[in-house]
Amino acid sequence: MDRLISFDGTAELLAEPFVQNALIACAVLGLVAGLLTPLVVSRGMAFAVHGTAELAFTGGAAALLIGLEVGLGSVVGAVVAATIFGVLGLRQRERDSVIGVVMAFGLGLGVLFLSLYEGRSANRFGLLTGSIVSVDGTNLRVLAVVAVLVLAILLVVYRPLLFASTDPDVALARGVPVRALSLVFAVLIGLVTALAVPIVGAILVLAVMIVPGAAANRVTANPVLATVIAIVIAEVALVGGTILSLAPGLPVSAYVATIGFVAYLLCRLVARLRGRTPVRA
Repeated sequence: MDRLISFDGTAELLAEPFVQNALIACAVLGLVAGLLTPLVVSRGMAFAVHGTAELAFTGGAAALLIGLEVGLGSVVGAVVAATIFGVLGLRQRERDSVIGVVMAFGLGLGVLFLSLYEGRSANRFGLLTGSIVSVDGTNLRVLAVVAVLVLAILLVVYRPLLFASTDPDVALARGVPVRALSLVFAVLIGLVTALAVPIVGAILVLAVMIVPGAAANRVTANPVLATVIAIVIAEVALVGGTILSLAPGLPVSAYVATIGFVAYLLCRLVARLRGRTPVRA
């Protein structure tokens, strides 16, 4: 317990370059995740995020085994997974079964790769639970490139994507390329999920990619306001969780998940007090 509540030395740790790198990474991740997570929730793609995270873990494990950058491996694994999910599981009724099949195979490969890896055990553990120590200059460059790419794509497709997410049948009838947008969105999920794996780990990616959007959708039906709230929750959870985890030296993912869960409960309470029943959250 003393370890959990002891924050002596946090100020000194904040001056360390690896901590500063981690905070920058968290701030960038909070922005891009906050932009996507309300759409993820409204499209009912929580399981897809989970499956993509597992395949990002597989890609990271493969990169770890062959001596490449783990972040790059996670990006490749997540994008491949998201593309497969998008191509094979565009229909709602097919999506969960496709994700389950691919995820099981990919997770098995990831376990195999980790068992063959003979390096430090901390590297294996970090893939599952995240580690701020793993965020170095290379990770930041990959993060920056991917974040800019995601923001640029969102700038182009956000309005038709929002339309397709809100009412896909009407959007399709009006000529919106719903299938193509579904594939693009799946790839965006893959990219952002891969960015989250080194920080919060494959196990708790949902704390970043689902919780902020689920909380925001509880208190508002306005997509713009929901996005702003989701970004704020993601930023507070990631940056705040990282700072809180410094002195105890415990995995940041536990703090991020806890802050996100508290935010979700507060949003549910606000919704109940206002008498609002969300359509989907």
